[in-house]
Amino acid sequence: MRIRKAPAGAFVVLCLLASAAGFGRSQLPQYKQSDKVLHFVTFFLLTLCFYWIIETNRRRVIHLTLFVCPLALGVGSEIIQGILPNDREFDPYDIIANAVGSLAALALCSWYHKRMLERKRRAKQYQVVPGDDVDVELGENVNGADGQESGVVREGMSVEEELDNWDENAEDNWDPEEPNGGAETEQAGKADAAATAAAEQSAKKRDD
Repeated sequence: MRIRKAPAGAFVVLCLLASAAGFGRSQLPQYKQSDKVLHFVTFFLLTLCFYWIIETNRRRVIHLTLFVCPLALGVGSEIIQGILPNDREFDPYDIIANAVGSLAALALCSWYHKRMLERKRRAKQYQVVPGDDVDVELGENVNGADGQESGVVREGMSVEEELDNWDENAEDNWDPEEPNGGAETEQAGKADAAATAAAEQSAKKRDD
């Protein structure tokens, strides 16, 4: 697994800002349920950044994002906020706003990630080119050297690809077939032998 630095940095900055706003003693200005909108937007952005931090296959990213953003951060932050003596109260509706914002971002990222992987698979044409880097997002080498992620199909070379790679100037490995089972070649050889013998007899008669 590789870490993408840009979304990781953005996620850390958002976490620091959200912690300062949520756990501090100062109250944010509110208008009716405006704090719920703020919770929604905050966790939408947090999930949007966190989803793209780890470069691995799509299923693992979804599971990890579900655990970290709506559960650990969305629920845990409200529990901690209710425990700390900062004049803040535990509000279950804040948890709902956190979860809705996080799930909305997760659905958007998952949809875009799926389209991106489909484009990658079409570009590679399900063929592994020697020397290419391992693409963990496509499930390559996720389960070890011999393992393969389920859902990734590897197809052999098709007839069209074999024809495209066929070299018509290459030397064939088989002998050309003789017409009529080699009968004509055998008859030609006998005729040549008879002509040679007749020429030798004529030469002997002239010498005598």
